[in-house]
Amino acid sequence: MTIVNNSSSIDVLYDLIIIGLGPVGCAAAILMAEAGLKVAVVEPEVEVYKLPRAVNLDSEIIRAFQAVGRGEAVNQLMQKVRPEERAGFANSNREWLFGHESRSFGPNGWQPMNMFDQPEFEGYLRQQALSHPNVTAFIGYSAIEVTDRPDDVAVGIKADEPGEQQELAGRYVLGTDGAASIVRKSLGSGWQSLGYDADWLVVDVTIKPGHTLGLDTLQVCDPDRITTYVCTKDPYRRWEFKMLPGETAEEMLDNELIMSLIDDWTPRDTYEIRRAAVYQFHAATAEKWRQGKIFIGGDAAHQTPPFLGQGMNAGMRDVINFSWKLPLVIRGVCDSQLLDSYEAERSAHAHDLVEWAVSVGKLMDHMAEVERAQRDGLKPPETPEALRSSGYGQGRTQPPIRDGIVLMEQVSDTGSTGYLFAQPEVTDADDALLKLDDILGKGFALVTRSNEKPEISERTRKILNQLNIRVVSLEGLSIVRGRFDRLFEQFEAAIVRPDRLVFGHTDESNSVDDLVAKLAKNLALTNHITH
Repeated sequence: MTIVNNSSSIDVLYDLIIIGLGPVGCAAAILMAEAGLKVAVVEPEVEVYKLPRAVNLDSEIIRAFQAVGRGEAVNQLMQKVRPEERAGFANSNREWLFGHESRSFGPNGWQPMNMFDQPEFEGYLRQQALSHPNVTAFIGYSAIEVTDRPDDVAVGIKADEPGEQQELAGRYVLGTDGAASIVRKSLGSGWQSLGYDADWLVVDVTIKPGHTLGLDTLQVCDPDRITTYVCTKDPYRRWEFKMLPGETAEEMLDNELIMSLIDDWTPRDTYEIRRAAVYQFHAATAEKWRQGKIFIGGDAAHQTPPFLGQGMNAGMRDVINFSWKLPLVIRGVCDSQLLDSYEAERSAHAHDLVEWAVSVGKLMDHMAEVERAQRDGLKPPETPEALRSSGYGQGRTQPPIRDGIVLMEQVSDTGSTGYLFAQPEVTDADDALLKLDDILGKGFALVTRSNEKPEISERTRKILNQLNIRVVSLEGLSIVRGRFDRLFEQFEAAIVRPDRLVFGHTDESNSVDDLVAKLAKNLALTNHITH
């Protein structure tokens, strides 16, 4: 099946060609199309993959779909927090060591961690992407060549049936085509390894009545076999069993062996095996994410062990970041050098998260060795300082962006700049219940603590108009759930980016005029008023 929205589509110059239509590629297509870009998508698989892979979605991703009117629809596909649900570390007897309780509402205005079923979620995203009038889809086609030319990018595509070859032209190309990405290879980009490669057996099951499985998602630090148990969306559950030296994929995929590993958890007649696969978990980021007009994101740009549930989430952050910058360049509002900030922001952030996931893996190994030593009557090893904050609930949080479109002089591990802006639920003067982003709008926002309008220059006013920056006061809004961003405890105003990261806030050194001028410079605005 090939979906092509008009017969002359081969002769069209697309604003963006997306290669790879998994969940990250679908998100990119939706966000770019909603921004008004003319998008082509290329994907060899006619149907969405029917088995689960990713299982957790962060609230900031739902928040990004909220901005394009799909937040609640995505939220409905997520598992609601179940009573006493937790995520953390356990010993070999599955006794709780440390971790955190799951919550139904967080700083992004949605449930912070959301279990989902990937075939269902990806099916929704693909339907939304393919039905968008700004998207032309080449389903059943593989990209075979990507060439950056002076005025455009050529993408050679080949249909699986009957094997015909065609060429598409785009202003830009984004490769979200997975770990074996042809787009990354076209960049000549290798991998930077973060030093974690281990073989694991992953088993997904459908539970039946009478099962004895709890609601705790556990990293079981068992000296005999480290195991992860994930309480995914009902009625599904997942185990990841770390393979021991000498074990082979063939023996691990034997049904009898798989069931023997699950026997300690629940009786055999209380589940059906949905999928079993052996994976080598990798930790790596791409050496470069861009060359000319060609970009990569998702698994094409980074691979991570699954211990933080950040593989797909990191890919979603990539395209959320890219999707507000590219339209500004396409529309001529900003110079193309704005796109340099994509790799600057995303590569370091993804690297931090992959490194954190590796630390979780190493912490599991360490906790298992502690138990082994205690069991053998030996002195347990000291916990390395670098691992102390790695576990869930141990104080470590998502890193800020530390480069790119951010007021770097304000970025710290304890501030607000570079972090996501808090989104409470509020009521306005008309007593309407809203999420704060719905008031901020889709683009940049200048958010002030009070109704007193800041004094601004005519130049600032022009930049606000050029970027369509909405000015929003928090005064008069009443909080129903959550809180306003903590920066307002000290500062009067802040600029919030379209991806809801804080660009910067006023302080003793920065007035609103200063903030806006620095934003304009960072964005490389094309209008003469920025000079």
